[in-house]
Formats: sequence, C-alpha cells, structure tokens
Amino acid sequence: MDLTKQEYLDKVLKTHKMSHIQDLVDKHKEKRNEIKEKIESKYSANIYSPMNSGSFAKYTAINIKFDLDLLIPFKRDSFDTLEAMFDDIYDFLHEEYKDEANIRKQKVSIGLVFHSDIDGDVIDLDIVPARELNKDTYSNDNKLNLYVTLKEKTYLQTNIKAQIDHIALKENERKIIRLFKIWKNHNNEPYKSFLLELLTIKAFDKEDITGNLWEKLKKVMEYIKDNVTQENFTLKDPGNSGNNVIDTLASFERTNLSNTMNRIINNIEDNEDYIKSYFPVNKEFEEEDNDDKNASQRGYGLKTASVSASVPPNNTRFG
Repeated sequence: MDLTKQEYLDKVLKTHKMSHIQDLVDKHKEKRNEIKEKIESKYSANIYSPMNSGSFAKYTAINIKFDLDLLIPFKRDSFDTLEAMFDDIYDFLHEEYKDEANIRKQKVSIGLVFHSDIDGDVIDLDIVPARELNKDTYSNDNKLNLYVTLKEKTYLQTNIKAQIDHIALKENERKIIRLFKIWKNHNNEPYKSFLLELLTIKAFDKEDITGNLWEKLKKVMEYIKDNVTQENFTLKDPGNSGNNVIDTLASFERTNLSNTMNRIINNIEDNEDYIKSYFPVNKEFEEEDNDDKNASQRGYGLKTASVSASVPPNNTRFG
C-alpha cells in the first residue's frame, strides 16, 4: 500500500520518538537529578528550586540529538555580578566532575558531556545558571538574567517558565516543530531550534492552519517563506518582549530561509519522493515502528529507501 504524505510524516515523527531511547533518557534524568542535588546542597539558601528546561520540558525533543537542561535560579544577592555567579558554579561543577566529563563554558550555560559508559552511552547535560532580575521577585514573576559569555554582551533577560508555558498546550505546533528539528539535524541546517519554534507558533497564531500533518507543515512553510523577509516582521521572545529573535538572522540569512522553504515546497509538489530527503525516518527505529503498525493492522508501515536531495527515486508514490 502506498504511503500518503500525511502517513509518511506520521511515520517520521514516530521513528524519532524519545520513547525509543527510554533507557538513555533515564540515564540522563538520573545524572541530572544527581547534579541538582549537589547544587542544592552547595548553594542551598542562595537559590530557588532548580527547574527542568529546554526541549525536553517543551516536549519538542527528538531522539537523534538531545540533551537535558537544568535551570538554576540564583537569588539577587547571591553574587555581586552575573559573571561571578557563572564562574562559581562552573568551578564547582568542574571540581565535581572533571574526572568523568568534559566540562565547557557555553553561551549562557555550562555543558557537561560525560564519558561513554559500559553500554557506550554518552550523557549530555546543560546547566543554566541565572539570577533573579529584582530581589525577592522570582517566585512571582520568574524573571531572570543570564550571563552571556560573549564580549559584546554580558547579560540577557529571560523568563524560562514563560517560554515553556508558551508552547505547553500547543500539540499541533509541537509536531511541526519536531519535523523542523528533524529537517534541521538530518540536513545540517544552521537555524536555531528556538527560532524555528517561534516561527511555527507565530504561523499558527496568524494563519488558519488546518488539515492533515502535511497540509499544516506546508502552510507553516508558506508563512515563513512569505513573511520572514519583511522589514517589519518581528518574532518576540515570550521570555523577554524586548528580544526580537528574528534579529539573530542577517538579511541574507532571512532571504536564504525564505528561499529554502520555497524550494522544499516546490520540490515536494513536483516530486513527492523529495519528502524523504528533507524529512527522513530514523532508520534505527523503523523496524519497531513497522512492528507497531503490523500489530495494529495499519497499512502504512512500509520501509522507505533513503534518497538524495538531487535525484529522488520513483519507487514510492505519495498521495
């Protein structure tokens, strides 16, 4: 039985589910909890309760590339400067884990990549230290300052909880976001996941995006194509209304993104097999997905061959 584009994209999402790597996810959670307890013990009265954040907290994670994020909200008077806060927790984590992990300073976080275990698994965690914007207000407004490890800027105001809440009830948007992340990672696209997330949510807010999964994805891509190059287009960070995320792209990058969306749409419309190169299944878990389909007697669990972006084959017809 031939696959429709809707059925194929559904298969793509299912082969990228986090449940396929539950054992690895559990290892990440166990290590994150360990670090959380150590940080709480070290800083105790100087912090508020640490919070899980990132794509896993937003339910937009995919199993080909993920880490777990832990936000550490420090109280306003815990450190004199954001830099001192950042360096202190970096030094603490380095002392605790220098023999079992590579520890690095990142733009606003501290990355810990643990050496592979007996199963060959690697645990990747991001610890995000932040300080409340105003003394004794975090419990009410969740506003924080992040230390930015770049010379041209030293802090960034944010509200991580608002960013998570912004997507909390948006299941349709989350499916499209996961598809964009699959496209981004399999095709080595440079665009930040947060940018693609906000573009997707704005498209749903501004347009009547209905239909099946392919129709929704296509409408979101059309919205991006038509709007991202407009001079007055804004993409406000829900964690900081003064942060226009579209400004992270130069003019030529916005044009490239628009052209890319247009090219994807046109190529798939011209030859539907292109969908397999832009949004490939995770072949590692394709058999598991096929078994699930066979068990439920659903007729779209067919294997699909990988294709190049230049010359897709004609062995499968998408309806």
